[in-house]
Amino acid sequence: MNFLVYTQGCKVNQYDSDIISRNMLAAGFLPANENQTPDIVIINSCTVTENGDKKAVRLAAKIKRSYPSAITVLTGCYPQAFPQEAAKNTDADIITGNSQKYNIHEFIFDLIRNGKRRCEIKENEKTYPEPRGFHHCDRTRAYIKIEDGCNRFCSYCIIPSARGRIRSRSLENIARETDFHAKDGHKEIVLTGINLSCYGCDNGHSLYDAVKVVADNASIERVRLSSLEPELLTPFEIERMSGIKKLCPHFHLSLQSGCSTTLKRMNRHYTADEYAVIAENLRRSFPSCSITTDIMVGFTGETEKEFEESLAFVKSIGFSKIHVFTYSVRPGTAAAKMDEQISNEIKEERYKRMLHTARELQKEFFEKNLNTVHKMLVEKQTKPDYINGYTENYIPLRIFGGTAKRHDIISTKITKSENGYCEAVIL
Repeated sequence: MNFLVYTQGCKVNQYDSDIISRNMLAAGFLPANENQTPDIVIINSCTVTENGDKKAVRLAAKIKRSYPSAITVLTGCYPQAFPQEAAKNTDADIITGNSQKYNIHEFIFDLIRNGKRRCEIKENEKTYPEPRGFHHCDRTRAYIKIEDGCNRFCSYCIIPSARGRIRSRSLENIARETDFHAKDGHKEIVLTGINLSCYGCDNGHSLYDAVKVVADNASIERVRLSSLEPELLTPFEIERMSGIKKLCPHFHLSLQSGCSTTLKRMNRHYTADEYAVIAENLRRSFPSCSITTDIMVGFTGETEKEFEESLAFVKSIGFSKIHVFTYSVRPGTAAAKMDEQISNEIKEERYKRMLHTARELQKEFFEKNLNTVHKMLVEKQTKPDYINGYTENYIPLRIFGGTAKRHDIISTKITKSENGYCEAVIL
């Protein structure tokens, strides 16, 4: 029997889908190619926003229409956080959560034997389930998940319900997977997790230790960090990490709002001023670094004054890229019970203003990097037009008229700023 895996949501979900695929292959199933009708379709869902839930429900319905004889599996954050809703709103044959997603092949065998629909959601694990085998990554940058869960309980966020408490992976297991990807030809590793900054708080290590164990692999040339919660990046930790030369000077520091009053309602664990100090410390230790972020507009009770304060703060930091999104109510969170929900019209107007600022800041960052020299990891060559890839500080580049192979790391000089990318030449 063959299978397809659809992944919704974040890089952690992408990594989890790779492990699901690896376990399916090990159990004797085959990946479906684009010309085959799949026997099994697995949806690894997201529940960060209510829209994520709706996408999972729509996809499950579409699969049932397109492949009526296929076994349909719904797993991931949506059924873990809302098990009864997921069972009621989808016709999936198997519904299970994050705690059992690595055992999906066993659920399928059971369904084949007895023919009964199964909905089973268990609590998330208390410790990190160390993978026994690894999946060959078809992306240019290989992701390694080193942590799961979150203890922060931001007032708008359902993720602690979907992912459980913090569990950190052992350094030995991280080193083993790094070696696996290095032998596959990968030169850049991206470390990811639900709350990456908290890595090691449960096993006596720190994020520095995880970065170092990957960087110590002689075949790996670059280590990159995915999204970080800022408050745990102490001056000591930043200074230590700056000594790891393979660490890419690119930090995605989740902000959410540049207004301290709003941050307090969000139950974020820092003020705007404290965030600014962390950004300054990063730039002091990593002079060429880029700082990217997430900004939420229209959070419960956000006044026009608070929004203007957030907008001004964003400009003062000078982010190189911002993911702007509007707040959506998540049942089961503290913010869902708050008064003064913002109208969709106001949210949309603030979204457009923040997005305009985000684009202007990215343009300024690109122009500041004109005529500078960077190393680019080649992702692909779009023949005959251009080579594309990312610099160490995450500037998307296109090189016209050159040739290079995927996974090459080449020296470049940025010559032109365009909308959403820069042009460069090979040195």
